[in-house]
Amino acid sequence: MSDSIVCPSCASPYGYDDGTRLNCPECGHAWDAETSKDVAADVATGVLDSNGNALFDGDSVVVIKDLPVKGAPKPVKAGTKVKNIRLVEGDHNISCKIDGFGAMGLKSEFVRKA
Repeated sequence: MSDSIVCPSCASPYGYDDGTRLNCPECGHAWDAETSKDVAADVATGVLDSNGNALFDGDSVVVIKDLPVKGAPKPVKAGTKVKNIRLVEGDHNISCKIDGFGAMGLKSEFVRKA
C-alpha cells in the first residue's frame, strides 16, 4: 500500500482497486483504472471549490452566497444549482449557464460541489 490512489471526486488518498475499477471508501465514487494516473496531477493543479474539493468539467455546483449580476435586476441566489460546468483560465474560472441569467462566469470560491 505504498502507492496511494487519489479519488478524482473528493481528493481522498484512500482509494482502492477491486480488480475492475478503482473505488473511494469516503464518497463512494468509482472510476476506471486507466484514468487514475492523471487524477493526482489534476487534483494538485486543478480548481478547488470553497470547501477544497476538486472541480472537473461536467460537475454540478451550488452557489453559496447571493451574487450580484451587472445589468440584472436580481442577484443569483444562494442555493442555486448549476449543472455541467466548464473550467476555464482566468479570474472567473467556471463557465456555465444559469437558468434565468444565461451564460456567465463564476469564481470557484463562491460555489461548492453538489
